[in-house]
Amino acid sequence: MAEAAPQTSPDTELLHAIARGDESALAALYDRYNSILLGLLLRILHSRVEAEDVLQEVFLQIWQRAANFDETRGRAFTWMVTLARSRAIDRLRSLQSRQRADDTALRDAPDSGVGDAVEDVYHGEQREIVRAALAEIPEEQRRALLLAYFEGLTQAEIAERLGQPLGTVKTRMRSGMSKLRDLLGGKMGRGAGLNF
Repeated sequence: MAEAAPQTSPDTELLHAIARGDESALAALYDRYNSILLGLLLRILHSRVEAEDVLQEVFLQIWQRAANFDETRGRAFTWMVTLARSRAIDRLRSLQSRQRADDTALRDAPDSGVGDAVEDVYHGEQREIVRAALAEIPEEQRRALLLAYFEGLTQAEIAERLGQPLGTVKTRMRSGMSKLRDLLGGKMGRGAGLNF
């Protein structure tokens, strides 16, 4: 008694027809599996737009590679799911890579270019003016102001650090600020003011 040939599945027959260039076979396969594959792609990509785009790529790949399908290695459906999953993971990696590149570009980009250069020069000049004025006030006043505005210490912390009474520190800071205002006068430019 002769052994019966293994029966080919309808999906496999469709893939063989697609391999021969039968567009109606591709349409039939699409009608049968597009919603299932779209669901899989949505679970991976979390974006309907991306999932629909990848779904089109998957069916294009099926059209181009149907001849590569080997029914002895597995079912047609499993082959299509593997293609879809692989395409989705590739897209996900691409999107993540693009996002990392965008984040890096934003982080590394200069804020605004030429305007910043002019502003940097202006602030640099102001720093020099303030530094020169600070050099002209007495050491005790300068030290108290520097501890307050550049190290962020409170008046009580400054008193403790310098081993001086709190009242003395307050007086020195008040006197130092007054002298700085007098020294700087109009040198800082309109509206710059001292924000100590």
